[in-house]
Amino acid sequence: MQRELILLAFFFFLYGIIIGSFVNVCIYRIPKHENIAVTRSHCMSCGHQLAWYDLFPLFSYLFLRGKCRYCGVKLSKQYPLVEFINGVGYVWIFGVCGIGSTCIFYCLTFSALVALSVIDWRTFEIPVGINLFIGAMGIGETIFDCLNNQDQLKEALADHLIGMICVSLFLYLLYVLTKGRGIGGGDVKLMAAAGLLLGWQKIILALVLGCVIGSIVHIVRMKLSGQKHVLAFGPYLSVGIFITMLYGQNMIDWYLGLFAPVQ
Repeated sequence: MQRELILLAFFFFLYGIIIGSFVNVCIYRIPKHENIAVTRSHCMSCGHQLAWYDLFPLFSYLFLRGKCRYCGVKLSKQYPLVEFINGVGYVWIFGVCGIGSTCIFYCLTFSALVALSVIDWRTFEIPVGINLFIGAMGIGETIFDCLNNQDQLKEALADHLIGMICVSLFLYLLYVLTKGRGIGGGDVKLMAAAGLLLGWQKIILALVLGCVIGSIVHIVRMKLSGQKHVLAFGPYLSVGIFITMLYGQNMIDWYLGLFAPVQ
């Protein structure tokens, strides 16, 4: 049994770094409005099309010592770092959730959150396509959740639909009142998509975690640099969403247990 779990974890890691390679493509191409499906992979410096043996996630970077085979320019450390993070994230999600539809939806959502975080950090914009993808994961999770809880179908459906609205509506009102200065439109769409995936209790927790983490990190950054920074909120919301995907229900149960009457 333990050997099977190790093999499955290894499979998830390999699958994760392969998807992580595509995440890198999204990170570089989406902000430039380049096609992510048709255009062949190429060196960002010399433009040479990469051969299949140049595209092994992690291993090609290590084998080529972090340089382009054709022009010798140093490649960004982002390539292996994103691939590795995505692989570790997949193993982590598998370890917590086990095999099932939720595990698959969460893994793919994690990849989207990684791409979204890097892009938002650099450009202060969250691509609509990534939010739509997370929304599609939310639709899938809602369907499977309803199928697995047919005796409580209305409750399960309401949980996801309310989750899509409760936080995003609040953020949208904030967006309107501050004319976009208090929150970005991409953040509103992100929380709507993630709310559909997680349900109303978990998406509220994700927002709280994102705000707390964002506040702490932002204050530390300003203290260390001595400068004011524009806050890219997407990465912090993504961390809150990721933590909630894995440990949200345990955290909610613990919190509600504080108010339970002592037997």
